[in-house]
Amino acid sequence: MTNKIKLKESFDVESKHGAFYTGGNVEWLEDTLYCQTNSNISLLNVENGLVEKTVGQENSEDADFIQTFTTDGQRIISSHKSGLLKMWNESGEIEKMWKYIHKGPIAKLALNENKLASGGSDGIVRIWDLQFQSCLLSLRGCQGVINVVVFDPVRNLIFVSGDDGKINCFDLENGNLTFIYDAHFSKVTSVVFCHDSKHFVSSGRDKVIILWELNTTTALRTIPTYEAVEVIVSLPSKFKLPGFKADPESVYVASAGEKGIVKVWDVRKAKEVFVQSNSFVSPSSEEGGLAITNLLFNKKSKALAVVSTEHNLIIHHLKSFACLKQFIGFSDEILDVSFVGKNDTFLAVATNSNDIKLYDNATMNCQLLKGHTDLVLSLNTSKTNADLLLSSGKDNTIRLWLLEGSTMSCIGIGMRHTGSVGSVSFSQTSTNFAVSVSQDTCLKLWEIPSNREKNASLNCNFTEVAHQKDINCVTVSPNDKIIATASQDKTAKLWTDSLTLVGILRGHKRGVWSIRFSPIDQVVVTSSADCTVKLWSVADLNCLKTLEGHESSVLKAEFLSVGMQILSAGADGLLKLFSIKSSECVSTLDQHEARIWALAIKRDESGIVTGGSDSVLIKWKDMTEELKMKRQKEAEELALQEQKLSNYIHNDELLKALKLALKLDRPVQVLRIIQGVIKKGDTGLADTIRALRNDQKESLLKCATNWNMNSKNCQPAQLVLNILLNELQTGEFRPVGLSSSIEGALPYTERHFKRLTQLLQDLQFINYTVNCMQPHAKSVD
Repeated sequence: MTNKIKLKESFDVESKHGAFYTGGNVEWLEDTLYCQTNSNISLLNVENGLVEKTVGQENSEDADFIQTFTTDGQRIISSHKSGLLKMWNESGEIEKMWKYIHKGPIAKLALNENKLASGGSDGIVRIWDLQFQSCLLSLRGCQGVINVVVFDPVRNLIFVSGDDGKINCFDLENGNLTFIYDAHFSKVTSVVFCHDSKHFVSSGRDKVIILWELNTTTALRTIPTYEAVEVIVSLPSKFKLPGFKADPESVYVASAGEKGIVKVWDVRKAKEVFVQSNSFVSPSSEEGGLAITNLLFNKKSKALAVVSTEHNLIIHHLKSFACLKQFIGFSDEILDVSFVGKNDTFLAVATNSNDIKLYDNATMNCQLLKGHTDLVLSLNTSKTNADLLLSSGKDNTIRLWLLEGSTMSCIGIGMRHTGSVGSVSFSQTSTNFAVSVSQDTCLKLWEIPSNREKNASLNCNFTEVAHQKDINCVTVSPNDKIIATASQDKTAKLWTDSLTLVGILRGHKRGVWSIRFSPIDQVVVTSSADCTVKLWSVADLNCLKTLEGHESSVLKAEFLSVGMQILSAGADGLLKLFSIKSSECVSTLDQHEARIWALAIKRDESGIVTGGSDSVLIKWKDMTEELKMKRQKEAEELALQEQKLSNYIHNDELLKALKLALKLDRPVQVLRIIQGVIKKGDTGLADTIRALRNDQKESLLKCATNWNMNSKNCQPAQLVLNILLNELQTGEFRPVGLSSSIEGALPYTERHFKRLTQLLQDLQFINYTVNCMQPHAKSVD
């Protein structure tokens, strides 16, 4: 049976899903969302939910942090903390860079063909020529931080506004102030132009939307919104909404702000024509923060993108206003992950949030599962029913969720713990019961009802004080007969299904983070803060093996390959794959930059998902078969090349044989070929070497340096070195890293020279002795 088990050898990164939006500006062009982080700009593909490109530096201590940015799809211009404006091309390379000379940071940027407008916190707007990076105009008149900078799409004008509630219109030809639109009583947050090119609309924190005519400073319509409006967008002349069809003669805008819902207004009639009812955005906090910070309209897809204060991006189809997709810009620390649904269609993720994030595994479209009132700490999916999910959190409760189609709802709540519930687990052979452990040191067994009613109360059948300190993990054996717990008190314990103590596993020197049952043997695996992974016998409670390799706490350990391997995750950000038979680490996966809290394995073990303190969710793919095929292909190719080399030597095609031997890195074969060439005459060697390419000559130089170390091979080595050095002088040979090769050859060359000189002296002395003896021999005769 062991021979049939396909052991894993390596996993490779399939995709990474990290923080692509941490606050600031967002722009939407075609199928790409341009999202700002601290030190770079992420280009998110709306279709597949993947960050296709990152423009800027990696987030580090010496990174030049971004204040804001703007783009037209072909170039990106960003302002930085260092006082620089940087222009990036489509490939993410810096094309131009210059000082922005504002006194303080830049708050807003706007592009118009070859002109850039920058609005600073000093109340000044500067117009830049992008071709020469020169400041053309310096527009003054605003008070406070510039919040709005908008180019007129038809006229050569620019509209700007600061903190004083006034909208100033400047002529871009001479920089003169042409109009001042003064009707807002608070900060103006947005200005948009209407499709008729004659009007524009403004919104503000004074809870009104105002319709203006471009050539007059008198407000045409003032619409009360009863909420601080953070952003408005202009809608096209023809569009549809649920139960509403637009009048092409009228002017429509969509607004969003502190209430967290999108509203559509007929500005000419001063009428609210649509109010969003299915908001996915949390309401504003008591501190007065805005629930929606940005609103974007995409003409190509006719969709609205809502940006929330929680860094979530929700895309709504305008016609039905259904939520098409939701992307999580920043997940904070990832605490647990679990696959949900048939064929692992969905991925549930617990982060530093009260909401569970349920991702579509294919598109990374996300929906938020609301219910917990404090941070969610643990997730677990049923083995027998992949549509059932258990969650637990700091609100001292556990919740049972049911997946129906693509939506998930809470169908059960358990509220008997008096501390944070750190781990939950389903029974393995059925969905009859579940277990949970908590900071209150209690282990509880819950009855799972067969009828599925929303928010039903779960009954707790058994409770036991299980450990002396916090309990980190709980799991159920494959036959549902034994329950295992792991605790900070350095022990793991085994319990019956009625919570009777079976035995205690002692041996770890620090707290035990996780425990799992083997799928085939009476064995459990534990991982601990003492940097070890231990295997224990369930029958006699002895430690069978200790696996070492991590240099910090081992937070997770899971069985793989029908219990023949163990995959562990550590606080050092490393994943290690151990073979139980040899106790050796087969592979180490290094992609995380901080501790790995979350580890989930697909049912068919074709991939895994990890997450941790670095806020990065990584999907890994099993590359074992690919590696085997690659090795097999390389072996076949090598055998073919070896046969070809043998044929060249047999047919006395020494030049071809030499080139192939150098390519295959066969120093011994190269030596034999060189010796064969030398036997044919000295000139043949020089001609042969001259026919080689520069890289082949470099390989030959390295081989000759190695041969030179052995006195038996010094003759061919010296001949090759002599020819190559002569070519070096004539310029025919231009090696890379010549000094190290020559320095390595010099000591041995000097030794050979001394040895040959001494041999020559000895031969001359013998010759002299023989010549001296010949006259004496004649006289004796």
